[in-house]
This record gives sequence, C-alpha cells and structure tokens, in this order.
Amino acid sequence: MTAVPVEHGLILAGALFVLGMLGVLVRRSIIFMLLSVEIMLNAAGVAFVVAGSRWQQPDGQVMFIFILAVAAAEVSVGLALAIRMYHKLKTLDTNAAGRMKG
Repeated sequence: MTAVPVEHGLILAGALFVLGMLGVLVRRSIIFMLLSVEIMLNAAGVAFVVAGSRWQQPDGQVMFIFILAVAAAEVSVGLALAIRMYHKLKTLDTNAAGRMKG
C-alpha cells in the first residue's frame, strides 16, 4: 500500500479550511456558520494527522482527538445560543442578533 504524499494531505486541509472560512464569511444563518466552523476544525485535524504521519508520531492523532472535543463543546454552546436566539427573535439571521438584549 502506498502512502499519500504530505503535500496532497496539506492541500486538502487548506482547501477545507478555505471552504469553511468562506462559509463563515458568506452565510448569515447561525446553523451554516456552525457547520463552517466545524469544517475548519476538521481541516486543522487533517493537517495534524498528515503531519503526524509524516514523522511517524501519534501526536497528530492525539491532537485530532482534542480538536474533536473542542468541536463538541463549540457545537453544544453554539446550538444553545441558536435555540435561545430563535425563541426570542423567531429567526436565525445573525444580523438580528444585534437586537438581543439581556
């Protein structure tokens, strides 16, 4: 079995990160923004795994597990905020978030 070149893995990670960043910048729905941030976190995880496989170290996979834990925490907080915003404003548009007051 042949290994995937490091350059290909890093190009994939970069493309995923740019795709996620464009999703955050272009979309106005909180759900799509959360999905885009997840794509960006997975791109960072792919980069860690590729780098770890390059040097035959398990550090990249360990960092990916930490990234998954951070992503799970980010999703739980983000969805809680989205639900609260929807109950209060009846929309998930981020422009409406400026009207939320404590």
